[in-house]
Amino acid sequence: MREHPMTQNSKSVPTREYHAVVAVAQKYVDGLRIGSIEAIAQAFHHDAVMYGFTHGELLGGPVANLFDFVQKNGKAPEIAAQLDVLAITPTTAVIRVDMEKDAIGADYNDYLTLIKIGGDWKVIAKVYHQFG
Repeated sequence: MREHPMTQNSKSVPTREYHAVVAVAQKYVDGLRIGSIEAIAQAFHHDAVMYGFTHGELLGGPVANLFDFVQKNGKAPEIAAQLDVLAITPTTAVIRVDMEKDAIGADYNDYLTLIKIGGDWKVIAKVYHQFG
């Protein structure tokens, strides 16, 4: 059996990239906590989309829908979140945000898809499930 060169056994995504994508998701959660559209917008690409069901009704389209929700419902001081990197490549990532007690007291699982453009990670899509 032939040995493979070590170059084929290299780690393609440095640990710092995991920290970087989690930091972007944390900006999103922190923005929800303080009710700041400006803070949330830092996490999202300007063309980002979001889709999910709120009270059984499909809400889909531009991330501006999220900004409208925050504008209408305000801050979520009791929000709690667990951020898990489900997948990561050198230019893409998926993070699950397990979230409790948003501004309307609802619980969610968000799946944030991120893309790295020009060295910066941004959420390009959010798909969510609202519980309860």
